Amino acid sequence: MSVNFAEYGTPTGAPIVLLHGIGGNGRLWAPTVAALAHRRVLAWDMPGYGASAPLPEMTFPALAEALAGMLDRAGVTKADILGHSIGGMVAQEFNARFPERVASLILLATSAAFGSRDPSFAEDFVRTRLAPLDAGEGMAGVARGVAKVAFGEAPDPAAEPDCIAAMLEVPEASYRQTIACLTTFDRRDALASIAVPTLLVAGEHDRMSPPKGVARMAEKIAGSRFEVIAKAGHFAHLEQPAAFNAVLTGFLEA
Repeated sequence: MSVNFAEYGTPTGAPIVLLHGIGGNGRLWAPTVAALAHRRVLAWDMPGYGASAPLPEMTFPALAEALAGMLDRAGVTKADILGHSIGGMVAQEFNARFPERVASLILLATSAAFGSRDPSFAEDFVRTRLAPLDAGEGMAGVARGVAKVAFGEAPDPAAEPDCIAAMLEVPEASYRQTIACLTTFDRRDALASIAVPTLLVAGEHDRMSPPKGVARMAEKIAGSRFEVIAKAGHFAHLEQPAAFNAVLTGFLEA
């Protein structure tokens, strides 16, 4: 399948791939892209999002294969991989399957596994997240619910409206498919085998991917670096872009 991606920065620069979250798209990385002008930046639209066709069945192995195919089309053998939320899960899956293609990992507001092995937890999660769609409220209802819990203190004024605008563009079918896929993720067994430089970043007030969980991931990845973005919630790269960009570029340039 063909995955849509946008290119920014310097064509001859070292490549970095940006993988958005469950309610996003490639354009939502604009503040991050601005700090990477000297790099070759590839921001994908996850399958089923933006201009990317959906997968017949969304699974993490299929998403990793789709990313590999995108890199092949772009002529990129190896890249730094930055993933936010479910994008961070895709990054972990990609590293587990194609470690030779990963220069470094930047895992933002993510987890090594879905919240619980208890099937009832997954069922409750899916029911809650899809309730606005089932009630006929559409993605506007989803966006309202996410906005209530996603942001921290004093976010950049553009963060919330940009996130809501991106969520409104997500097809309902893709959102349902992605929520179901999310509940299957578990790569805890792969953390100790991550051998590339790895930066893990959490928002201080993130209720979706709390800092303590991201810190536990960092403890299991040898030589990794863990940073907390003060005041931020789940969208640290949008809420506190200057602070996030400083951490990101400091890691990439080290």
